[in-house]
Amino acid sequence: MDVDVDVGVGVVAALVELGGVASRGQLLTATSRGEVDRALAAGDVVVLGRGRYALPSVDEARAAAHRLSACVSRISAALHWGWAVKTVPAKPVLTVPRGRRIRPSRARDVELHVATLGIDDVVDGIVTSKERTLLDCLRWEPRDSALTVADSALRDGFSRARLLAIGRDAQGPGSPQVRAVAAVADARAANPFESVLRDIALQVPGLAVVPQVSIREPDFLGRPDLVDERLRIILEADSFEWHGGRGDLARDARRYNRFVVAGWTVLRFSWEDVMFRPDEVRAILAAAVLGRTEVRCPGCPAA
Repeated sequence: MDVDVDVGVGVVAALVELGGVASRGQLLTATSRGEVDRALAAGDVVVLGRGRYALPSVDEARAAAHRLSACVSRISAALHWGWAVKTVPAKPVLTVPRGRRIRPSRARDVELHVATLGIDDVVDGIVTSKERTLLDCLRWEPRDSALTVADSALRDGFSRARLLAIGRDAQGPGSPQVRAVAAVADARAANPFESVLRDIALQVPGLAVVPQVSIREPDFLGRPDLVDERLRIILEADSFEWHGGRGDLARDARRYNRFVVAGWTVLRFSWEDVMFRPDEVRAILAAAVLGRTEVRCPGCPAA
């Protein structure tokens, strides 16, 4: 399901949870028209394009790149292209060509990298291309962050064939992760929260979850965030305990009850646990796999 951001949480906080970029519709659902307009007027939110909004760090990265004659890269470049990220960087992430020297005092407020950039790797002299941005994120970011960017790029229309080609052609440090993340990236992931939860699940032996699967038995029961059809395990990414009001809560309760009665195990995880306590989430998933394996196939190995 889409991330349900608590009404009143604030435009900036909503954008952070949504991965640093969001549509106007997402922000209006999370906050209100007045709050969004005030945030725009105050400069707390900037316009990426028609109906697309981001945190000011996007403009700050471009300004820093101009100041240092560098280019916006990695996670900052992902935000530039309108892709959601796991964590918005505290400083603009920039890259300069090898051999270029910049005094440390001038680069104090940025995260600066050095790399060989080809003519096709930079767009408008200021930001790495979409292909180079994906390659850098998949190579250098932690795996969950890399998967978040790759999922978002596919969701935004980047070709899966192009992504797989990036993985196939990757060489040097980090290339195994580039190929691994490219292989499992999925446009069906609704947001960074789901991407990070799926990355945790991918590390659990015996668990094979797929995003946004419609379940009919035979009537339509719902379309959970992540589903392992073999083990009949559902993972739900729940941003907040309350989903807008009593009516929403009642609908959620009925929905989850239908799954349980039909023989599914439903596990619900908070944004805070998935983002900041992944080991605990992984342990819960491993225990669920063990329990479901024993129920569905006594004596079978969990993996």
